[in-house]
Amino acid sequence: MDLAEYVRFFLALGFVLVLIAGLAALVRRSGLGDRLAVTKSNGPRRLDLVEVRPIDAKRKLVLIRRDDREHLVLLGHGSDLLIESAIPARPASESPISRQSAAPNAETADTGPLARVAAKLRGAAS
Repeated sequence: MDLAEYVRFFLALGFVLVLIAGLAALVRRSGLGDRLAVTKSNGPRRLDLVEVRPIDAKRKLVLIRRDDREHLVLLGHGSDLLIESAIPARPASESPISRQSAAPNAETADTGPLARVAAKLRGAAS
């Protein structure tokens, strides 16, 4: 092996390491890195991520369940805001999809916390 082969090897190794670092930064920036994290617990889980709704490119609404309460949080790039706290949690068997299909018309449609926040955001925009 001569010097040119060693240089070529280290350049290829550096290129692969830069690609791995770029992919890791892209995954972290897109928010997929948070979902890949796993925590081990011995007892029953007290914290659960119920729903995530993107508002725009930088903000998202997150509904978190802790014990028998839910908390609605607006997450942004550098600022987090607690919208509503201590919402009584729905039973796990009752899903939002089944509630919407059971509503016969628009007057009895979902008026939950996400709908109220969306209405507030629409009102603030106009």
